[in-house]
Amino acid sequence: MILSQEPVHFKMDKCHLLVTGPLPSYETLSLILAEIRTKYLLLLLETQQISFEPKALERILEMAESTKAGLVYSDFYDQREQGKTIHPLNDYQLGSVRDDFDFGAMILFPVHAVRKTLKKYGPIPEVKFAGLYDLRLKVSIDHSVYHLQEPLYTVIKTDEPSGNENLFSYVDPRNRAVQKEMETIFTDYLKRIGAYLPPSLKEVEQTTESFPVGASVIIPVRNRKETIGEAVKSALSQETDFPFNVIIVDNHSTDGTTAILSELARQAPRLKHMIPERTDLGIGGCWNEALHYEDCGRYAVQLDSDDLYRDNQTLQKMVNVFRQGNFGMVIGSYTLVDSGLREIPPGLIDHREWTDENGHNNALRINGLGAPRAFDTRLMRKIGFLNVSYGEDYAAALRICRECRIGRTYESLYLCRRWSGNTDAALSVKEVNRNDAFKDKIRTEEILARQKIAKERKSE
Repeated sequence: MILSQEPVHFKMDKCHLLVTGPLPSYETLSLILAEIRTKYLLLLLETQQISFEPKALERILEMAESTKAGLVYSDFYDQREQGKTIHPLNDYQLGSVRDDFDFGAMILFPVHAVRKTLKKYGPIPEVKFAGLYDLRLKVSIDHSVYHLQEPLYTVIKTDEPSGNENLFSYVDPRNRAVQKEMETIFTDYLKRIGAYLPPSLKEVEQTTESFPVGASVIIPVRNRKETIGEAVKSALSQETDFPFNVIIVDNHSTDGTTAILSELARQAPRLKHMIPERTDLGIGGCWNEALHYEDCGRYAVQLDSDDLYRDNQTLQKMVNVFRQGNFGMVIGSYTLVDSGLREIPPGLIDHREWTDENGHNNALRINGLGAPRAFDTRLMRKIGFLNVSYGEDYAAALRICRECRIGRTYESLYLCRRWSGNTDAALSVKEVNRNDAFKDKIRTEEILARQKIAKERKSE
């Protein structure tokens, strides 16, 4: 069976041509399922040229038969001008619920598993973009998803989206209709697996505990001599109606950063320059050090060591949101800029997919919630950050919104630099896979926790 979005004229034995719309749409998938007469359905997901390795189809069918999986996918080769390299993929787990989970360019469904799934959980809804996402989530409820760690085909690469366009596609306003469909599909899936939480989140209890200042700007840093001075001055320039300080957790810098901070602290008493005793801290561990520091304020507000607050009102605006409601966390919006602070596409990142009613559920589907981030210090002292340098903020946000409300402001408050020094700049396939697998693990643990909560509430 061949699918085409345009009329095609050719003759080929045993080939059935279907003229269709986009593959992920309800119409296309419904047409395929109505016409298919084979035991398996092999979908090619990319429009770029693909060539199969010898015996590849036999191999993937063999594994589908032996594993009885509901979906099978495999590693592959990337073919570019400079040569051919293996492209490994991640294993699928419970938390691999992102709509952009990388299955490569080819996936195999046993048709009987698809028909059984749709009979039990209902047909694919009439969507334009999220039909395939709906199908794979439903299939995964009762069937395993098997990753064949063997390259069975080659994808000939001709072009790729730029890093920013790819990384931030889910918050691009042009993709809002797509994301709304994905959220609807995902919310339905959470309900089916017993991990959906209703919008009745609790407010953070008010405290009579005294804090030395109203808020602390927290900046973990290691070896950022080029940017740390600007970041600190941005924080110190804030104008507020409450006292604040700036806590720098200098994670044993070796490039001259420490000397810069020592001089800045000498000039500005409200700058607290910490060097932790431990040498095994990631960014999350540095945050824990700052939260338990005796001078930490009522609220702890994030600033990365290579970024800037947009103006001198950022801190006040973040705390104002806390004052409007008893939130566990407040998240602002930011603008992407280059190393010279010039705005770059897609510009403003405001995460308007967030809603008070369903943001805490949809947060499990997306890869981040925005910046700058501010936390109720007392709450975060109880929860704590993971001692890692990737995903620690995402894990904290998921943990908070499991039970507490998160406040949002959609005004740009923060300038986020994209440059070669970023921790997610120019990553290898192995590094991308490691980061994605870690966030999927965070989601897995969070889904299990929410299933437990939902089950306990149901038994009450």
